[in-house]
Amino acid sequence: MSNITVQERDVVIPGQVLAEGLDYLPGDNTYRQDDKIYARALGLFSLSGRVAKVTALSGPYVPKTGDKIIGQVQDILMSGWRISTGTAYTAMLNVKDASARFIRVTEDLSKILAIGDFVIVVITKVTSQNLIDLTMKEPGLRKINGGRIIQISSQKVPRVIGKKASMISVIKEKTGCEVTVGQNGYVWIKGDSPENECRAEQAIRLIEAKSHEEGLTDKIQQFLSK
Repeated sequence: MSNITVQERDVVIPGQVLAEGLDYLPGDNTYRQDDKIYARALGLFSLSGRVAKVTALSGPYVPKTGDKIIGQVQDILMSGWRISTGTAYTAMLNVKDASARFIRVTEDLSKILAIGDFVIVVITKVTSQNLIDLTMKEPGLRKINGGRIIQISSQKVPRVIGKKASMISVIKEKTGCEVTVGQNGYVWIKGDSPENECRAEQAIRLIEAKSHEEGLTDKIQQFLSK
């Protein structure tokens, strides 16, 4: 007989039994031993069809192709810029991937992106040696000007964005701020006043702290309506 031993969205710990029997399959952050499925990480349990999954609540960001991240220029090379990713590995933004316009060989690259600048970029390639390539040529990707940048746990990013961007839409609507959330946990907030930026940051910090709770969208709406 097969059965699930925990509830949807329960917080589970490593080694905890999630399911018994062979009707269920191990998914993200889980593993099978004999006829039981166990949690591999601290996180939230969910069942997707017959697949048992755990969404980790902590742990480092792992770069993946297609991820939109916020990075910071660390170095300027002949061929482009070295960008920090919030991980142990830096990434490369090649000159040809930095702008839709043609950049001449003789141009001063620091006039385009200087050391210390933050950028919104997309990861185009991650090799087995963790060499990471970036692009800034897609819509919405650019150098960041103004506003504030905060950092949250990368594991909480899906909760901050919400299903079909529901949570982030509430924050934008209630504060009037532009908010960009990088998969690596860096968040850019830009509003028409420091007060509105502060309210948006407070809301994001609240989501990060209470990410395991149900009805969080309603709580954030109430918080921002005060």
